[in-house]
Amino acid sequence: MSLHRRAGWRRAVAALLLAAASGAWAADPDEDEDTDAAPRAEAGEAAEAVEAAASAPAPADSGVTFLPSAPAGAYRLEVRAPSPLRELLVRHLDLARFREQPDISRIELGRLIAATPAQARALLEPEGYFDAAVDVKQVDTADGGAPLIRVEVRPGRQARVNRVHLELQGPMADAIEAGNATLERRWQRLQAQWGLPSGAPFTNKGWNRAKAGLLASLQSRSHAAATLSGTAAEVDAAGGTVRLFVVADSGPAFRIGEVRVEGLDRTPASAALNVAPFEPGTAYSEALLLDYQEALQKTGLYEGVAVELDLDPERAERAAVIARLREQKLQSATVSVGYSSNTGPRVGFEHTHRRIFDRDLVLTSDLELGRDERKFSLDLQTYPKPGNVRNLLGLQLDYLNAGGALTQTQRLRLGRLRDAEREDHLYYLELNRTTLDTMLSRRADRAILGNYEWVRRDVNSVVFPTRGLILSAQGGAGIADDADGSRGPFARLYLQAVWYQPLGSGWYAQLRGEAAQVVKRDTLGVPDSLQFRAGGDNSVRGYGYRTLGPLSDGSVVGGAVMATGTLEVMRRVSPAERWRNWFGAAFVDAGNAATGWKSYTPVVGYGIGLRWRSPIGPVRADIAYGRDIGELRLHISAGVTF
Repeated sequence: MSLHRRAGWRRAVAALLLAAASGAWAADPDEDEDTDAAPRAEAGEAAEAVEAAASAPAPADSGVTFLPSAPAGAYRLEVRAPSPLRELLVRHLDLARFREQPDISRIELGRLIAATPAQARALLEPEGYFDAAVDVKQVDTADGGAPLIRVEVRPGRQARVNRVHLELQGPMADAIEAGNATLERRWQRLQAQWGLPSGAPFTNKGWNRAKAGLLASLQSRSHAAATLSGTAAEVDAAGGTVRLFVVADSGPAFRIGEVRVEGLDRTPASAALNVAPFEPGTAYSEALLLDYQEALQKTGLYEGVAVELDLDPERAERAAVIARLREQKLQSATVSVGYSSNTGPRVGFEHTHRRIFDRDLVLTSDLELGRDERKFSLDLQTYPKPGNVRNLLGLQLDYLNAGGALTQTQRLRLGRLRDAEREDHLYYLELNRTTLDTMLSRRADRAILGNYEWVRRDVNSVVFPTRGLILSAQGGAGIADDADGSRGPFARLYLQAVWYQPLGSGWYAQLRGEAAQVVKRDTLGVPDSLQFRAGGDNSVRGYGYRTLGPLSDGSVVGGAVMATGTLEVMRRVSPAERWRNWFGAAFVDAGNAATGWKSYTPVVGYGIGLRWRSPIGPVRADIAYGRDIGELRLHISAGVTF
């Protein structure tokens, strides 16, 4: 078959796959929902629940559930009521629970029948039905068999909230009366977010959720010991309305005092104290404790972490934060097996010693062996120092066979890592030696450079983001000694942005862009590992991993400039519950690497894929068509890349 025919066949297959995927999306999935949003306050959850209840249809026309008697049962049961109230009655009525008992006398059966109307009304009132009519009849059979007990329920209309009165007492109310505009605006927001507003259908569950949501919102900032000092729901059964009254006592405003660390044996308390994202005297908020808990978990020193505030109102001005920790094992080892369409199958081994030389140091060694890529790294990090800063010393050896070129790199890094709430900062000095073997030549270039890396994440979920922005940047400068004996300065810049946005009706969009450049004189050689190539799972799909770049002796090598971009949309495969973590996707990628912007020519890849929201992050399987080479390629990857 000629090359022209093969390219035409691949284009046809790609078109068929795209058509098949568009057909799979034809089913209308559930409404757009941010299922991977960061944990919301209970007030927000309560509001959502009430909103859903308010928009829900009224109970359907009465249906019938028939329960036959057991072989020796005393009676049969028939329940007539609208669904889902009928299911509630069948589950909880005594008549349903005792139906299969053979030793029920006629007197006992009469007692059960007499008690049923009151019991049914008691079951319906928490659902907002306060004027239900309940009829119970016993129908005897002519042959003397088990009688039929028929329960018919006409629930009437569901009561709705017609008035809500929320009152605030305590120090927060006093501060508002004294003119504190900030607290006044906060109380107004809490009232606006009340989860059971006027006009909403009343249920006992919704009432409890609304109260819990208001209390949780009050407790989430400053007033951690807030309580509800009085609540009431006045029901007008005849009018089908409910009036709600809630009195909240804010309690004192809490400020953070000392941090008490418990549960440690070999690890010094200073490591836990140094990652605290607050200073003594900071106004308490639930978010601060959650950030502290997350910072403790990220250190890798603790297997279990629980952070709480001492809620004694007498010590509110200097409330203690208690961190209960359970240490990780002194040493741990992990063996892994994996596959990437970028570099093929691989096996890995990682070992961590969390107190090497009996000092506040963590030593991690990591070995990965793959078909096209092999890595070995040895990292020595200090325990967190004040400001959540860690010093690091790292050695890394890389082997990569891609694009017809063999790249072997040795790196030695000395630097400092600082984690903030949503940001990571890394500063380091690097010694780099890279050997590049192409089809016709071999060269070894060296460099020393200072580098800074920054990542900021403002997304609703790090595991599976669907809304927000991730930004990353790198900047460095140094001196290069190339294989030709030249020596000179150079600078290296890299920027990436990934934007996630829900589009409505179950659709989500992702827009990714990256650009990079090495600034140097044309005759200076810089190590290939510090330059740029494109192509692969997280670059331009439809092309092999790092196969896009300038050619040297028939091999793809690193270029001084690189830019790529992605536009992707995805939608749930089906609204069914079992498919809620599966999405179909369509995408277009473009980009390339080159020796300079004048010679830069982007290539295009497009295709379709599946996304699975797994516990470790998104697992992606894509079929992409590389337009400029006329080939289809399968891409498989797992996890978020930024």
